[in-house]
Amino acid sequence: MQDNLTWWRGGVIYQIYPRSFMDANGDGIGDLPGITDKLDYVASLGVDGIWLSPFFTSPMADFGYDVSDYRDVDPMFGTLDDFKALLARAHELGLKVMIDQVISHTSEAHPWFQESRADRTNARADWYVWADPKPDGTPPNNWLSIFGGSAWTFDSRRQQYYLHNFLASQPDLNFHHPEVRRAQLDNMRFWLELGVDGFRLDTVNFYFHDAELRDNPPVPAGEAKTLGAPDSNPYTWQRHVHDLSRPENLDFLRELRVLMDEFPGTTTVGEIGDDNPLERMAEYTAGGNKLHMAYTFDLLNTAHSPAYIREVLERFQRLAGDAWPCWALSNHDVVRSATRWGAGKDPVAYPKVALAMLLSLRGSVCLYQGEELGLPEAEVPFERLQDPYGKVLWPEFKGRDGCRTPLPWEQTEHGGFTAEGVEPWLPVEASHLPCAVSRQQDDSTSVLAATRRLLTFRRAHPALFDGDLELVDVGKELLGFIREKGNERLLCVFNLDGDTRQATLPQTGTPLDGHGFTTTLEGTMLQLPPYQAAFIQIDR
Repeated sequence: MQDNLTWWRGGVIYQIYPRSFMDANGDGIGDLPGITDKLDYVASLGVDGIWLSPFFTSPMADFGYDVSDYRDVDPMFGTLDDFKALLARAHELGLKVMIDQVISHTSEAHPWFQESRADRTNARADWYVWADPKPDGTPPNNWLSIFGGSAWTFDSRRQQYYLHNFLASQPDLNFHHPEVRRAQLDNMRFWLELGVDGFRLDTVNFYFHDAELRDNPPVPAGEAKTLGAPDSNPYTWQRHVHDLSRPENLDFLRELRVLMDEFPGTTTVGEIGDDNPLERMAEYTAGGNKLHMAYTFDLLNTAHSPAYIREVLERFQRLAGDAWPCWALSNHDVVRSATRWGAGKDPVAYPKVALAMLLSLRGSVCLYQGEELGLPEAEVPFERLQDPYGKVLWPEFKGRDGCRTPLPWEQTEHGGFTAEGVEPWLPVEASHLPCAVSRQQDDSTSVLAATRRLLTFRRAHPALFDGDLELVDVGKELLGFIREKGNERLLCVFNLDGDTRQATLPQTGTPLDGHGFTTTLEGTMLQLPPYQAAFIQIDR
């Protein structure tokens, strides 16, 4: 294990989506006291920390990713004292606490925007991205919102358009303005002084825009689209060279790192949605003076063959230098991996081997709530949809509600998430109830038991925690690599499908146990049954 200052390097961070974790006050919506009540469960998994999705004051047009007060808790989730109690309990249990920071944009209800939109001469007139219409009254350029349509909305007071990369009610801040950068760093300092251990940075490559507002070019025919949005979204038809990932972003990340370094042991993980995500990850985390780590959508994508995963790892290795990744298979924005990657596969065995692979990669790991239970994607009928993204692009894209439904704690109505007779904000998926925590808790064959076992196994082997990674050719049907640190050299091989596979290994070794998988090794011939993994100690 790492020391307390570098706990994040190889650490496993459990992501909590507050609205759907646990409802303590019986209003159908998860809250901070509910999270605090369940922290013993989270600690029992063996993770190093938690990441809380937004709980700040917000009109909730995008469920907290539209902030109207960066320094307070929305009453829906509780109070600032409730957060302090959560923080104290987590620290008692040895859990670090990371919180979301959504600083590229605010809610239109934020006092900053209310002042900025009043006229062109007020003190915050330039705190947001305002631009004059073209002579024919159309938007300043061709930039698109990820949530559909133009990224520009006209405001009658200023007779100008303002930029929003997401909803029209989420205006983008102007990071070219030094006072904006200072104000957001001050907001982050507030939480650091309160005792948080780090930040997950929403849309970390969206902070700056091209000051000249040049049009984005189209994606050339036949070339890959961005992974940051579904193919059905016109947003993916552009090359995003002017609206995000601007070079000025690097200077701000250096400013942020100076702030973080004032609080030893804190960390940052950035979310990168980009046309070239692994390149951005390497750029943003290299050198020890910007982000500590970042994650991309490469493994949050639909492609999942061993060859694809190998290519992602190969490309990152080629680009990385001293950069540090944070890998995830699921989160609050994508279809759950048990469905996205595991459709048509064994619903218990596949999540186990996918987690084994994830927890063996070089880098840190984000584990999304319910992933430890093997939860599939929920089916949410259109009339119950909450996500504005899904409402706009339905039915080709059903939005993100399917991965955000309440966590099932008990095999009862509403999964024990809220009080009896109370309708939760999203319906509890019927297929989730047999996966409930109470059902899996004492079952040694469950995905939950496998998760705890794998996390224990990972902690016992320094090579898995933060050792080097070397890809190994074990045939196109299997994924294999060597993890190495000090005197420990582990060959890790994964069979991610339903057929028994064989491979000739580069050298023989001693199969390890304690991870829960079945391995047959005779000399250098490895045989892996369906959905199994091998961890083999080999000589240096």
